[in-house]
Amino acid sequence: MKISKDLKTDLYKRMVRQRTFEDETTKIFAGGEMPGFLHLSQGEDAVAAGTCANLDLEDAIYTTHRGHGCIIAKGANLKPMMAELFGRIDGCCKGRAGSMHFADVKTGCMGSNGIVGEGMRLAIGTAFAQKYKKTKNVTAVFFGEGATGTGAFHESFNMAATLKLPVIFVCSINLYAQMTHKSVHIAVENVADRAAGYGAPGVTIDGNDVELVYSEVAKAVKHARDGKGPYLIECKTYRHHGHFEGDPCNYRPEGELEKWLKKDPIVLYEKKLKKEGVLDVKAMQTIREATQKEIDEAVAFARKSPQPDVEELYKDIFA
Repeated sequence: MKISKDLKTDLYKRMVRQRTFEDETTKIFAGGEMPGFLHLSQGEDAVAAGTCANLDLEDAIYTTHRGHGCIIAKGANLKPMMAELFGRIDGCCKGRAGSMHFADVKTGCMGSNGIVGEGMRLAIGTAFAQKYKKTKNVTAVFFGEGATGTGAFHESFNMAATLKLPVIFVCSINLYAQMTHKSVHIAVENVADRAAGYGAPGVTIDGNDVELVYSEVAKAVKHARDGKGPYLIECKTYRHHGHFEGDPCNYRPEGELEKWLKKDPIVLYEKKLKKEGVLDVKAMQTIREATQKEIDEAVAFARKSPQPDVEELYKDIFA
């Protein structure tokens, strides 16, 4: 697939925006300003960017406890996102959701989920509504390889295939389900092979190649919009941080992280863009500085936002 210079720049900006946001939250969380847990996705940036660059505003996504990058790539406003991490009233969920349960419905981000695999059950509900209303919209659901061993994965994929629902299943294989290596809990080499059992296409790709992710998701989106049902994309990638912030990562073999850092999707893409003459070092630096300014403004917004009053506990209980 031919990818224009403008689209290449857009993919780069999406990844830098995700990475800068999460790098900043890493520092703030370490300083003790953010309550709760924090699960970060540095290293998996290309999966979210390449997928969401194919989606319209009206298309929906569901993601996981490690979902900041997906929501940012879909176009959510960073100020309420950051305020949510601080637990403030101006957060996208009024400070109630925290890191693991973000939602920003106006940009199609229907929700993160702290329960492994459960986003898939919700996704097929949204996809059923899209088909029922004949909207031509699609739903993308993100999950890790650990979720493919749950009943939610098999039940959801079976229903999506049977009813030909417009769902793109995006699996980020980062080698670990929490602290358990993929080889211990998955019998097949490639998770995407499981799609054949439900009569649907499934492909395995390099999840650190953002243009490859974009191109494969483009096929999946067309497949879904044409009414042909679900599509499973397995993206081989790696999370640079532990399962959660503070995880000592003593389950990782020595040298594994260093090997994967050489495959950092942003570093690889910068080399490609420079070689192709799409962006030079100065242009990339300008993008990074503008992104950092946006993140700094989001942090300032979050810090100024008030704590929710106790009365907020009694609001939004009923639909």
